[in-house]
Amino acid sequence: MKLLSIELNILLLLSNVVAVLQLVAAIKWPRIARVSFFLLFGWACWINWKTVHQNPADYLNYAALAWSDWYKNFINGWFAENTKSAVSLIAVCQGLIAISMLLKGWVFKIGCIGAMIFLISILPFGVGSGFPCTAIMAIAIFILLKKHGNDFVWEKNA
Repeated sequence: MKLLSIELNILLLLSNVVAVLQLVAAIKWPRIARVSFFLLFGWACWINWKTVHQNPADYLNYAALAWSDWYKNFINGWFAENTKSAVSLIAVCQGLIAISMLLKGWVFKIGCIGAMIFLISILPFGVGSGFPCTAIMAIAIFILLKKHGNDFVWEKNA
């Protein structure tokens, strides 16, 4: 197995520390967790939108990091031919998830479900998705979904 670069190891460690902090926050300080997910998905929306419109080929590098041959084939096949539209849609969904983290009720719940689906679906990208951070984040979102969706993030009871 090829060793990861120092930079990638640092990013991997950082992403997992953030995920653990989000999990702790989901349990102890749900408003902070919701704001952190708002910031994370908002940032991801912006980065993905900007990157895919400037250099869509960057996304094809994830094939080398994927654990699954199915994911590798998908990235090098359909996704390679439709990168701009696929990642643009993902970015828009990430933006909607970000906004949902600040809201309540069914909008918050749909955003949580979308976030969990997204986070779980990128697990097979392995270190390309910061594994296991996306699994930890999905658990944190699940905790927020189950316990903290009845208030806006800025309301005292959230």
